[in-house]
Amino acid sequence: MVKLEIHQQVAWVTLARAEKQNALSFAMFKQLAAIIKSIKKDPTLRAVVITGEGEHFCAGLDVAAVMKKPSNIFKLLFKWLPGNKNLAQQVVLGWQELSIPVIAKIHGNCLGGGLQIALGADYRIVDHNAKLAIMEARWGLCPDMGANVTLSGLMNRDQALWLASHAEPISAVDADKLGLVTQLTDNIDEQTNALLTMIKNRSPDTLAAIKRLTQASYKSRQRHILSKETFSQIRLLLSPNTKKAIAKAKGADDIHFNKQKNW
Repeated sequence: MVKLEIHQQVAWVTLARAEKQNALSFAMFKQLAAIIKSIKKDPTLRAVVITGEGEHFCAGLDVAAVMKKPSNIFKLLFKWLPGNKNLAQQVVLGWQELSIPVIAKIHGNCLGGGLQIALGADYRIVDHNAKLAIMEARWGLCPDMGANVTLSGLMNRDQALWLASHAEPISAVDADKLGLVTQLTDNIDEQTNALLTMIKNRSPDTLAAIKRLTQASYKSRQRHILSKETFSQIRLLLSPNTKKAIAKAKGADDIHFNKQKNW
């Protein structure tokens, strides 16, 4: 479930599946894509804030829920042309196509697909206690939601390589050092409101122009990268080594869960 609420010319987009740490179901991908389209059509809006309900921003893809219908994987990755954005990439890069500023308000776990959605925002306001990670390598996969486009404008190549390969949560402080954080704070509500006040005090035409120019100056070969992302992910999904990685990751998760039960 994804909620869209409009308050004082700000679109508040809330990942609302708190009982699952807001993990992404297939329906949530479709809802996010639809919300981006609806925001794009509303000329009265001045900003967007993406956040998560409860204690966490988003724990990433709900693998079990999505895999209940294997056809959902096909629907997430399908595109008419290699350089086009598929559904998984739309919910990340779609925020960059909006003319208004987009803020990701991050607390708790911001993992996997959750972090990639946050990377699509223009600003990331991050609580000191948050944990961030790109997790695909843990399952024998590669980042495939446009992260290879967004990270190129934020991090050095070796740091982006390490982050995607490490595939474990890092602290907000370490994420800040890597360039993933716009503002690190002990009060994300106050900091987000301060940024919204600044945005509303600027001409919307000016902010739109600045966003377009800044994106152009950092723009990579997006269509080429998006096609490589999808091709690489499909090839990995068919690899025997991916099955081994999934089994290994699942075993590690089961051990961790049993330890928590014993505690």
